[in-house]
Amino acid sequence: MPDARLEPVQRSPLYEQVAERVRAFIEASGLAPGDKLMSERGLAEQLGVSRTSVRQALTALRVQGLVEIKHGEGVFLMEAPRELIPRLTSGIVESEVDHPMIWEVREAVEVQAARLAARRRQDADLAAMEAALSAMEQSIDAGGDGIEGDRGFHAALAQAARNPLLHDLIGQMRDVFDRTSAASLTHAGRPQVSLASHRAILDAVARGDEPAAAEEMRRHIVRSAQLVVAYES
Repeated sequence: MPDARLEPVQRSPLYEQVAERVRAFIEASGLAPGDKLMSERGLAEQLGVSRTSVRQALTALRVQGLVEIKHGEGVFLMEAPRELIPRLTSGIVESEVDHPMIWEVREAVEVQAARLAARRRQDADLAAMEAALSAMEQSIDAGGDGIEGDRGFHAALAQAARNPLLHDLIGQMRDVFDRTSAASLTHAGRPQVSLASHRAILDAVARGDEPAAAEEMRRHIVRSAQLVVAYES
C-alpha cells in the first residue's frame, strides 16, 4: 500500500478573514478617506463573529494605515485600499531593474512570502507551483528563458502565503519584479540554475519548513541580483 497521509487543513486566523471582509466592504461601498465605518458591534453582527475578532481585525487595519480608531468616536477610513499600496510602491515601479532598492524590497517581501507559504500552503497551492515549474522547464528545454513559468511560480507562492496585504503588495510590484527576473534570465545558463532554485523553494514549502523556505528564497533573490547589479548579501 502506498505510503500516503492526509495533510492538515491550513486556515488563516479568524481576524485576518474579518480584516479581508472589511477591506472588501470598504472597496465595494465606495467609502472615502474620512468616512466613518459602522460600529464594532454592527460589524460583529453582520459578519457573525465576536467583537473580539472584529477588534483584532480593526487593529490590523490600523497598523496597515487603512483606518484610524478614535476612542469614543468610532473607526474612520484613512486610505482607500487600492490607493494605499500604489502610493507606497510608485517610486519602486518607476526605478530601473539594476537599482539596488528594487532587489532589497524584493528580497524583503518574497522571503517573507516563502516563510508564510511554508506555514499555510494547501494542496492546491503546491499543485499550482508545480505546474508553473513544469511550464518553466518546458520553456527552457525548448530554448526559452522560462519567464512565464517563473511568473506563475511567484504568483502561486504569494497566494499560498494567505496574507491579503502581502499578496496585494507583491501584485502591485509584479511588473517590476518580472522585469528583474527577465534581466537575470538573459544570462547564459541562468534559466537552468533558476529552475533548480525554484524547486528547492518548493520542496521546503511542501515540507512546511519555514526557515529553509525563507533561506532558499533569499539565496535565489541574491544570486539573481548579483547577475544584474552589485549587491551586498
